[in-house]
Amino acid sequence: MGGADISGRQSSAAPFAIELRGISKAFGPVQANKDISIQVAKGSIHGIIGENGAGKSTLMSILYGFYKADAGEIVIDGKVTPIPDSQSAIRAGIGMVFQHFKLVQNFTVLENVILGAEEGGILARSLARARKVLADLAREYELDVDPDALIEDLSVGHQQRVEILKALYRQADILILDEPTGVLTPAEADHLFRILKGLRDQGKTIILITHKLREIMETTDTVSVMRRGTMVATVRTAETSPEELAELMVGRKVLLQVEKAPATPGKTVLEVENLRVRDTQGVERLKGINLTIRAGEILGIAGVAGNGQSELLEVLGGIARGIGTIRLNGRELDLTGRHSDGQSRRADGIAHVPEDRQVLGLIMDFTAWENVAFGYHHAPEYQKSALLMDNDAIRADCEKKMATFDVRPPIPTLAAKNFSGGNQQKIVVAREIERNPDLLLVGQPTRGVDIGAIEFIHKQIVALRDAGKAVLLVSVELDEIMSLADRIAVMFDGRIMGERLPDQTNERELGLLMAGVSGEAA
Repeated sequence: MGGADISGRQSSAAPFAIELRGISKAFGPVQANKDISIQVAKGSIHGIIGENGAGKSTLMSILYGFYKADAGEIVIDGKVTPIPDSQSAIRAGIGMVFQHFKLVQNFTVLENVILGAEEGGILARSLARARKVLADLAREYELDVDPDALIEDLSVGHQQRVEILKALYRQADILILDEPTGVLTPAEADHLFRILKGLRDQGKTIILITHKLREIMETTDTVSVMRRGTMVATVRTAETSPEELAELMVGRKVLLQVEKAPATPGKTVLEVENLRVRDTQGVERLKGINLTIRAGEILGIAGVAGNGQSELLEVLGGIARGIGTIRLNGRELDLTGRHSDGQSRRADGIAHVPEDRQVLGLIMDFTAWENVAFGYHHAPEYQKSALLMDNDAIRADCEKKMATFDVRPPIPTLAAKNFSGGNQQKIVVAREIERNPDLLLVGQPTRGVDIGAIEFIHKQIVALRDAGKAVLLVSVELDEIMSLADRIAVMFDGRIMGERLPDQTNERELGLLMAGVSGEAA
């Protein structure tokens, strides 16, 4: 496995850009990496895939010097190269673009690029040199970004370009990208992959960590599959299929398409009329939203992030306040008073899986069993008396939910921050769905989630619909919207641009609506 006979881009005489030989790493009793060997050809895009918790990020953190391997060695360009820290990785020509960007928001692009790589005590000289280098890099690799723009004023896609520029400025020949499209629109993702292919064609070596099989198939030359800390296969991308890769990742056959019967909508559960929301700066984020959802159907909200979807979920979930009318099962809900909070919404029969599980869904330093109770801690089954909660009952309930939703590891006393992203999401989904709500609000249900967990979460959402519940689904993944939703509403700039049925539209039409093109023109 690996090397010259796999990549198709490596001459037999040339050393590999990277070789990892027998890498092992344990965290206490957990074996994150076990005797992993991999070869990455120069001038190739090499994908690494696997479920959350498979050990991908640990392996790349060892390569970038964040962790020290318990055993094994790293070979760069044919030479054994110890990498005890990230500065050593940078000196070895390795750059890493993290899933959560490491940028100073109130610094300019130029200042972020030179941060930590200043030359001498006169900053002006470093800035002048960096400006010229950035102009050359931008021209060569399609990485156009205004060097004087503040990071906080840039789109997520442009911030990612800054991270790539930082690595190239430090003369990286090897780029590691960890889940690079998790926060990008489809158009931004397509542009990123054009950039990566351009970098490859200029001789750079790219390691792409992702769980999205479409991206692997369209972008990589070679793909390695990890499962539970081991490397199970390395194959030429052109000689495999999404189905084969999914089975290698999970260890069983996986349904890549959502299986669901046609919806049989019942009574109207949610009515929203002329809903308006302003943010703390007074900017109107929702501009007269009207929508309905009936029992037994999933309404999908499509749109580029930042066009009001988040605010819609927050008002419906009691996190933010708005003006207008919201009715649940015919009863008007409080939008501005003391009964407009999340606790009241749960009592009304609304459950909420928020878009950002780590900010709004979990308290990361608290245990899994504590997180399972949040928002529902007044439930009778959690009470020992009028003043005391029954912690044993909560832990037992957490164990049950972990078993039902296949949370790994199934340890209720483990802090939320110690679970992988997919398992964190399962904890939130379990807490909300198991409450049997009349309306489920679910934002980005599978963001950063591996393929096995995606299949499971989708099944749970469909099962809730089939039980006669209403579901409002917000996702930037058009594939997810198209396969899960029974109706699709597209949002742009705080408005509903139009509604479509999945079998009567396509990604191009939805993309035009997402870009603000009117329904008639689309």
